[in-house]
This record gives sequence, structure tokens and C-alpha cells, in this order.
Amino acid sequence: MRKLIIQPIAFLSSFFYLFCALLVCSCTTTQIEQSNSKNQTTSIRVATGSVLPVHLYREIKVVKRFISKGRYGRKYKRTMKPRYITVHSTQNYTGNAWDHARALEKGKLRAPKRRNGNRIGYLTWHFTVQEDVVIQHLPTIEQGEHADFNGPGNNYSVGIEMCEHRSNSRQRTLDRTAKLCASLMYQYKIPLKNVVPHQHWPRKGTKPEHKNCPHYLMTNGRPGKKWSQFLRSIKRQYNRIQVPQAVAMSGIE
Repeated sequence: MRKLIIQPIAFLSSFFYLFCALLVCSCTTTQIEQSNSKNQTTSIRVATGSVLPVHLYREIKVVKRFISKGRYGRKYKRTMKPRYITVHSTQNYTGNAWDHARALEKGKLRAPKRRNGNRIGYLTWHFTVQEDVVIQHLPTIEQGEHADFNGPGNNYSVGIEMCEHRSNSRQRTLDRTAKLCASLMYQYKIPLKNVVPHQHWPRKGTKPEHKNCPHYLMTNGRPGKKWSQFLRSIKRQYNRIQVPQAVAMSGIE
């Protein structure tokens, strides 16, 4: 008789704990959805709670507008395994992210193709960021042409351009870029020290060899206090990522 009494109690106890766990998960999901809604109207720096990788990706709001295969900047397929993330600013005060996407899709951003210089005759990069959206132009497993000709900046890094058109919020653009960098770091196991400004890569044969880019994050043409602050922002976003067992990253190609 004692066995018959204990077994139902154990079953009811297990059911109770399962119910509590489901309730907690439901509350957590609601909090994430509320946070996402709030971030649409305020600086995304307010998002400091833990997130799953896929939820962080959704916060970034990536729109895929790939350059057509076999055309312009994707005339040749050049695969890569990302080891770095290179951050640029457009220094274009009239063009937004959509304008840059159209220019890349139509092959408008030409560059002289030459030995030890641009290898394909076009400028290309992976993402353009503005305050409210990120547009992706290339898969992250394909090389761009945005950093240092035939050097590691092009061969092994994901290129990110931050918009500077006058109606755009610089701070919100920086916040969204920090999230994008954190997401890419997680996906490709890229350490924070490998998130670098365009200035990091020497462009042999050009003067100056190290470009002052992104110019508003450099100090006298070099990484300094402002760049360190930006890296701390990326680290905060990266530290938000919580990965339960059996949860995989999805989203960025």
C-alpha cells in the first residue's frame, strides 16, 4: 500500500514543477517581446536583458538585399571564413542604407581594378547600418572589397558600413552596429580584439596608408577613447547572449 501512495505523490510533484517551468518561460518570452517593442521608439542601448541568439538577431532587423550572383561585385565567388569584423563609416551625408543597397545592386560603386589594388573593379561590403535597419548585401561567407585590397581585411573580415546621412541618428546607428557585431562574434567565434576599424588595415600604395575610418570613432586618426567606448558597447551586447542547451544560432547567412 505504501508504494501505491508514494507514486501518485511523486507524479503530482513532477507535474507541479513542470507547470512552474512553463509559467516562467512564458513570462520570459513576454518580457522579451515588450523589450523589442520599446526599442522601436527609443535608443536600443536600453536593451540590457539576457537574450537568445535568435532574439538578438531579430532586434538588429536585418533586411537581405544581396547583389545578384555573377554580377558586379559578385561576378566572382570568393569564399571566406570570417575571422574579423571591420567597421567603416560611409562619409556620405546624403545617402541612406537603401541608397547604398541600390548602388551596390546596380554596380555603381566602381573602383580601378589593378595589381596590388582593387581585385574586382567594384567596392563591396556585407552590411550597411542606419538607425532603424541593417541591410545585408553579401553572404558573410563571401569576401568583400572594402578594406585592404588583397590583405586579411578583405580576405577574412565582414565589412560593416555605418550611415551618416543628416536625418540619421548616429547614436542609434552605433547601438545597432554594436548588436550586429555581437551577433557575428557569437556566430563565428570572433574575439572582441578582432573587431577593428577600417583604420586598422594598411592599404599599401596609398597615402595615407591607414585611412581615418570610421572618422568619428577615431582620435587623431587612430583608435582611442571613443573606439574603446564602442568596443565596450559591443561587449555589453555580447554578454547579453544566453545559450540554453540545444539552441542553435540562425539568421545571418
